[in-house]
Amino acid sequence: MDSLNEIYESNWVGHDLLYVQAQNIEMLWQDFSHKLGDQVLIPLNTYQSQFPEMRKKIDKRGRKLVDYDSQRHNFQSLQGNPKKRDEIKVTKARESLEEAKRTYELLNSELHDELPALYDSRVLFLVTNLQTLFAAEQVFHVETAKVYAELEAIVDKLATDCQRGTYTLKKSSPKSPKTPTSNSKIISSAPSSPTSVVGSPKLSSPPGAQINGNVKPPSPGSPNNNKHVEELYDIPVGATTDNLPPGVLYRVKATYKYNREDVDELSFDVGEIIRVVEYDDPEEQEEGWLMGVKEGTGEKGMFPANFTRPL
Repeated sequence: MDSLNEIYESNWVGHDLLYVQAQNIEMLWQDFSHKLGDQVLIPLNTYQSQFPEMRKKIDKRGRKLVDYDSQRHNFQSLQGNPKKRDEIKVTKARESLEEAKRTYELLNSELHDELPALYDSRVLFLVTNLQTLFAAEQVFHVETAKVYAELEAIVDKLATDCQRGTYTLKKSSPKSPKTPTSNSKIISSAPSSPTSVVGSPKLSSPPGAQINGNVKPPSPGSPNNNKHVEELYDIPVGATTDNLPPGVLYRVKATYKYNREDVDELSFDVGEIIRVVEYDDPEEQEEGWLMGVKEGTGEKGMFPANFTRPL
């Protein structure tokens, strides 16, 4: 899903829906993992932990049986020799024998009850544990199948748009941005295609001639000098331009994380707000890139428009 989000361009139909469905899959997986941990693995580990304890108890019973036999042999030896019989020793031996017998019989009685119960519990535990596992699996796969059905519909619509000619392929994709260079600057007097990247700046010719791909600045007396911003930028549909600080064209919110690849670029995480501003030098304008300042930190730099959405 991360790879799909990377390659699915923002001006393709269903781009926002694709992002939402990707988040749905992530939530389904987290819920499934939580159920596996709490309702399947923890009970399983608890059940298995009985066996080492039971083994220790069985071993202890074995040692107490040896002790019981030893005390019984000692008592019989003292009692069976009338000539050397010491009543005090016989009495102590009898007490030790009775104590060893009680200890052994107590452990043996407990094991007679616990061992069959533990053995018989295996079926009910296995049934309960597997039912929980399979039920969680079923819910996860059923709900995930619904998400993939939505994703299929999204790409079907994209195919339909492409076949009808209502979508025009972009020349470059800022989803995998390269370090901007002067070779990637595009300055054209033709109006932007209606399917160009939403929120991406364009360079259109201001009044004046184009010489070797560079725009000749208008003369100081040109009546259009006060339209410098309109000439260089398309304000995307839905962007709010009211009540903004001086110099801010509009604001955008990051829909993807971006790590800068050059010192003049801006890094940001999903959800961060960026104020779009004019380039200090219009000659540095890049197709598909914006100049912005991060709210909160004041960091400034270029960033790919397709990694954001207008506010």
